[in-house]
Amino acid sequence: MTDDRIMTATAPAQATNPPAASGGFIAAFVTALFGVAVATLTPVSVTLAIRIKQIDPDNAAAGLSLVLGVAAIVALLSGPFFGQLSDRTTSRWGMRRPWLVGGLAVGLAGLCVLATAASIPVLLVGWCVTQIGFSALNAALAALLIDQVPDFQRGKVSGLVGMCQALGVVTGVFLVQSVGTSIALMFLVPGALAAAAVIVLAAAVRDRRLDPADRGRYDIGAFFRSFWVNPIQHRGFAWAWLGRFLMITGFAILQTYQVYYLSDQLGVETVRIPTLVLQSTLVLTATVVVSSIGCGWLSDRLRRRKAFVLGSAGVYGMAMIVVATAGTFGAFLIGMVIGGLALGAYLAVDLALVAQVLPDGGATAAKDLGVFNIANAVPQLVAPAIAPIFLAIGTGSGGNYTALFIGAAVFSLLGALAIQPIRGVR
Repeated sequence: MTDDRIMTATAPAQATNPPAASGGFIAAFVTALFGVAVATLTPVSVTLAIRIKQIDPDNAAAGLSLVLGVAAIVALLSGPFFGQLSDRTTSRWGMRRPWLVGGLAVGLAGLCVLATAASIPVLLVGWCVTQIGFSALNAALAALLIDQVPDFQRGKVSGLVGMCQALGVVTGVFLVQSVGTSIALMFLVPGALAAAAVIVLAAAVRDRRLDPADRGRYDIGAFFRSFWVNPIQHRGFAWAWLGRFLMITGFAILQTYQVYYLSDQLGVETVRIPTLVLQSTLVLTATVVVSSIGCGWLSDRLRRRKAFVLGSAGVYGMAMIVVATAGTFGAFLIGMVIGGLALGAYLAVDLALVAQVLPDGGATAAKDLGVFNIANAVPQLVAPAIAPIFLAIGTGSGGNYTALFIGAAVFSLLGALAIQPIRGVR
């Protein structure tokens, strides 16, 4: 169904009493996000590592780092670029729908390349194509939150969004186990799930349409501006970006070094590590889901964003201190429970807070949210780069995981402090 009304790019900012988003739209929107999470996180978590190990077992770690690192840079650049194009789209099908469908098509093509790849270079190309397609799709999805969901519902919807990533990882692992040894199905089944969910959303959404007269001129300067938001003119957005970057850096350290922490710090036998990682992932997922839903609803109820974001980042920092000082797997799980509750609250409410400080009232929401997503992507590159500094403190052998997770706590606590200067948000 297509809404035939012509709406200007500044429509979200101008609406004084916007109607509530329907339950049907929210369900389709969250389901699409969940499907995309399954399709994109399953390769990162499981299938790329398996396939690279099959192709080049002697250099698997280096091969995985190459594929993930290059594709992360591609995704970093793609998001803001496609977001700006979405904000300028004057198609009769709307501003976001073409990018939902087009991004899905490119992303699925990339997954098909991965499913048939027999060398590391082909895997690299396939994963980069996948990242480009899903970056365009994600830019449109992020903009739909601003276009379609009024502020008084964004906490609840952001809470549902926050749990998609955690559930996506668990669902992806389950699907991989379900398809047996077929490497092709390990890539294609998650992609099929995403395709079904996104197609339903694209068919159902009443998309905004942009009048060509309001589009303005596009030049090379506009291209480079798609990766930039002036932090002086838009200080609230800049502080929110910095807070997200610091918080996600703290989480990326835990996510990246959990396996080595269990083996080197706690002395867990290699054969037991997959089981313990699954247990900790399930604990983290369960607490993230519960906290996301509860805190998103409560944030809308109280009309408060800032306190939830600041408090949850601080609590996550304390959780990392628990992890840093844990001497047993049980104590480590306690840290994961606290961290999951904090992370769920943070992911639920932070996006709703960001929506309130978007430049120009959200007129260029897709582009600006693409810039904001850089704060999610860069920590995946930063964490492995800075970790050796903490690991080498006082040991020289690179095994000080206590210092590493105290470092993660410091990043998260600084992320909490970065929220404090934001004005105009309760």
